[in-house]
Amino acid sequence: MKSRTFVFIGLFALLVLSSLLSLTVGPTRVSLSEFLHPQEGSVLFSLRLPRLLLGILAGATLGMCGGAFQGVLRNPLADPYILGVSSGAACGAAVALALGLGPVLLPVMAVSGAMATLLLVYTLARIGGRLPTDTLLLAGVIVGNFFASLLMLVMALSRRELREIVFILLGNLGIVFTSKTLILFEVTSLVAIACLLVVWWHWRDLNALALGEEVAESLGVAVDTVKKTLFVSCSIAVAGVVALAGSIGFVGFVVPHIARMLLGPNHRDVLPASLVLGGVLLVLSDIVARSIAPMELPVGIVTSLLGVPFFVYLLQKRKRA
Repeated sequence: MKSRTFVFIGLFALLVLSSLLSLTVGPTRVSLSEFLHPQEGSVLFSLRLPRLLLGILAGATLGMCGGAFQGVLRNPLADPYILGVSSGAACGAAVALALGLGPVLLPVMAVSGAMATLLLVYTLARIGGRLPTDTLLLAGVIVGNFFASLLMLVMALSRRELREIVFILLGNLGIVFTSKTLILFEVTSLVAIACLLVVWWHWRDLNALALGEEVAESLGVAVDTVKKTLFVSCSIAVAGVVALAGSIGFVGFVVPHIARMLLGPNHRDVLPASLVLGGVLLVLSDIVARSIAPMELPVGIVTSLLGVPFFVYLLQKRKRA
């Protein structure tokens, strides 16, 4: 119990430290007086703080949803995008950009794309009223590739610049708070928090599912209902993140594994630890993305450079086992 408490204290301390680094490190120098007394219009207030808040929101959402997906699918390689939700949400956001609908309708279109993806995946995967894991994963891969192709078609037909396409596909935390985007961020945050609370509420069901679906059913878990609830909740939360920050890979894949290494397989611990670690990882990745090159890199490039070696490590570990 003490070690668990110490781990969580360490994780929150790491989040605070990474947040301070995010506010102070970057191409533009921030003086101590500006840091202690931020004013409206300053670099700290108008650029650094929005990036930090979006990074924590996006990383926490992807990390916790990744832990939920890996638990419900009993697949260590699962992530929040495995059912094609990211591609559907990005496609919806791209349609909003192409039609010039503005920032307010962007998350609505992203959530609509994610829900359309999820509905199509369910329709393809359902066998006799049930949702087998294998067919669900296969349907997710197929539908995800389909919506990814639609995304590229929409962006090509709308003649958006290549840079804008890259940032949608690989992620960008460069949000600037205006009256509209601030309301958008607040609404998206509230919806994401509500969805993550739903995920947390099912930690006992995830522990039961880790023993197998038949065992979980014998323990009184409504397996298909839990699957649908978690998939819909995570899809809505992830769609909001994609609408604000684009598709950011590997955070939801890597973070739950680190959480299990630190705290064990109990989802009571894995889910909140993944939430905090996701925020830490994405904030640190954003610092690297805007500091190592003359121009800002998409943050998804940094998370991928971190995630691929971790994926290789997991494969080698499974081989030795």
